Amino acid sequence: MDNKFSPNPAIPLDLPTGERIAAAVEHYGEQDVALNAVTLLRGENAGKDFLLYAGGRHGLGILDGAPTLYWPALWGARALLHVWDDSAAPAVITGLGDQAWRVREMCARVVLLRDLPAVPELVRLTTDQNARVRAAALRALAAQGSAEHQAVIARRFSDPDKSVRPVAQQARDTLAARLAAASE
Repeated sequence: MDNKFSPNPAIPLDLPTGERIAAAVEHYGEQDVALNAVTLLRGENAGKDFLLYAGGRHGLGILDGAPTLYWPALWGARALLHVWDDSAAPAVITGLGDQAWRVREMCARVVLLRDLPAVPELVRLTTDQNARVRAAALRALAAQGSAEHQAVIARRFSDPDKSVRPVAQQARDTLAARLAAASE
């Protein structure tokens, strides 16, 4: 007997994330999709169908018994790049401290896109153990930091991971341009 989960055939498992989330919005409504995304980000159950909308075909593995690890939380954060409700902000800020680096990185991307105030958290993440998290934090810090954060960004010019160095330089330039425009 096959114990595999049989998904709803209307769920577009193989589409890119943005298209799956758009289909979820069409099915559930924008606010419900955003709230379900927050539920996943918090590590809670948002239902099998929504897990598939958020995670696509990869969600089938979890429904078939694979360890969940951090994937649903990551998918919840990623969904918030495509749909938003202001009540999601606290969960995203909390996600900046998640033990999984992929969740921290995605939450930093959401902070940048949604302009969520998180300067202290972003400053902390500029020294994260993972280079991708440091880079995402630098991008977000450039969008909302102040003159005092120029030194924080400059420290990453000599980051141990060479992929972070150009991001730090871009962040410096972005912050400087933003501050100059604000002073005009």
